[in-house]
Amino acid sequence: MPWYTLLVLAVAAERIAELVVARRNATWTFSHAGVEHGRGHYPVMVVLHTVLLAGCLAESVLAHRPFLPALGWPMLVLVIAAQALRWWCIITLGPYWNTRVIVVPGARLVSAGPYRFLRHPNYVAVVVEIAALPLVHSAWLTATAFTAANALLLTVRIRCENTALASAAPA
Repeated sequence: MPWYTLLVLAVAAERIAELVVARRNATWTFSHAGVEHGRGHYPVMVVLHTVLLAGCLAESVLAHRPFLPALGWPMLVLVIAAQALRWWCIITLGPYWNTRVIVVPGARLVSAGPYRFLRHPNYVAVVVEIAALPLVHSAWLTATAFTAANALLLTVRIRCENTALASAAPA
């Protein structure tokens, strides 16, 4: 179990690193006339992602969830793959990547890196991570509840982002 706690703490540290990058990128995009959209759902997203991490640890301890190698190891691989995909997105978008929806008017959509294959690859990483991280240690209630909550949030988030990108696209 201590190794699972370390894994969840490592994911938390990764999230903090994301926020540092996002803050730097927000400063850059705002200095380039960036416009923020969807401020209302952003705090909900922050709470969801924070409580997910606590839920992973709480369920595994309080419900005495075992580590099941046949489930845990593949889920760990998916968690690592999700992190790799997320950082591929961050590197590909450069200063345009953010945890918030901030769009620079007139900027072209990025079609390199993972964006060659998917319109929203970062959200694929989020979906995989939210499902897989709890299942590394058999926390199936957390995986189920947060996957459902994330699906609802992503319907709002993706609609917001698509609208923002369409309104800012060059003519």
